[in-house]
Amino acid sequence: MDSHDAYIAAAPEPFRAMLGHLRDQLARALPDAVEVMKYDMPGFQIGDAIVAGYAAFSKQCGLYVDPGAIAAHADEIASLKLKATKTGVTFSASRPISDALVAKLAISSRRAKGF
Repeated sequence: MDSHDAYIAAAPEPFRAMLGHLRDQLARALPDAVEVMKYDMPGFQIGDAIVAGYAAFSKQCGLYVDPGAIAAHADEIASLKLKATKTGVTFSASRPISDALVAKLAISSRRAKGF
């Protein structure tokens, strides 16, 4: 796959609209980032750094950012009852990630990467 469009089109049907919306949110939060495909995953890159990436799985989606961004917003992630790993937040149609949190995570990740 060589584009975000192809990735979203190939994702499980229930997640396509969510992924399209997430892509739009990330593009707005990171206006100077370039859309890339790395490790078969769509991402947003500034310079040599992937600032944010996303993925779809069989039962959920994930937003992947710098570990510092996850740590900085851990309380908000928990308050939305979302699961977080060191580098990502998973969400689903029944438990979506908020637009505000997407923007905060993207901007925090950008800062953590030095941009």
